[in-house]
Amino acid sequence: MSAASTPQTVEVADGVYAYIQPDGGWMLNNTGFIVGGSGVISIDSCATERRTRAYLAAIAAVTPHAVHTLVNTHHHGDHTFGNFLFPGATIVGHEHCRAGVLAFGAPRNRGIWTDVEWGRFEMAPPFLTYTTGITLWSDELRCDVRYVGTPAHTGNDSIVHIPERDVLFVGDLVFSGGTPFALMGSISGTIEVLEQVIRPLGARTIVAGHGAVCGPEAIEKSLAYLRFVQEAARRGQEAGLTPLAAAREIDLGEFAGLQDAERIVGNLHRAYAELNGVERGARLDSETALREMVAYNDGRRLTCDA
Repeated sequence: MSAASTPQTVEVADGVYAYIQPDGGWMLNNTGFIVGGSGVISIDSCATERRTRAYLAAIAAVTPHAVHTLVNTHHHGDHTFGNFLFPGATIVGHEHCRAGVLAFGAPRNRGIWTDVEWGRFEMAPPFLTYTTGITLWSDELRCDVRYVGTPAHTGNDSIVHIPERDVLFVGDLVFSGGTPFALMGSISGTIEVLEQVIRPLGARTIVAGHGAVCGPEAIEKSLAYLRFVQEAARRGQEAGLTPLAAAREIDLGEFAGLQDAERIVGNLHRAYAELNGVERGARLDSETALREMVAYNDGRRLTCDA
């Protein structure tokens, strides 16, 4: 890794740490951990064996205690592929997160992203599941794990709120500096969750699933982009354009600087479906949408530095 891409451990509150993996692009997720007197709670794992081992080394540099609980915010592989490297930890997730991990299976290079050296992999889905939420305790510190109530980034997103520390881990419901992505969830659902679930918590410190630690301003930036996508979808459908054709005509304007801009194509696929009455989280042809994102990039595979 270059110096610019070296992960950083940031103490965002007393005993609460964010593990930030620059540059926050495809598969370069953030994790976090909470240190207690008897052990550690980890929020997510990483995409590859190498990166998850580096994360575990970062935890060990802070505390000699082992990770006894691992929370998955959703099923995507950059947050779950490394689960197997937490032996002895109770792996916690929404019941649909468990199903999603099992359905996806082992990591593989698919010709959509630049190839990744995944390393060793063993299937390790959550085995303590919930429908609405669960409360974890790090000594006397309360950690509220809550399902967000509707498909958003995926159909199984959860947040981890630490009210006493005013810290919120949001998984991929927020991308700090990156383009929001709801192909496998819901545009309208993500807006609803940001407005009705995340914003009302009033957390001053937000650890996004990708990108720098941020504050409430990241919620508003995400909302603005998602509403932009909805309006672009409405105009594109009225003009008879496919999602890819509409994306090619769109001026991203203030959102042009967001990382992984090609996500506009996948987001339009979901927004078109919602305009057509498809229910939130319904399965779409994501393979086609992803390959159209490559086409949007003039045939260049999506950059993945995991």
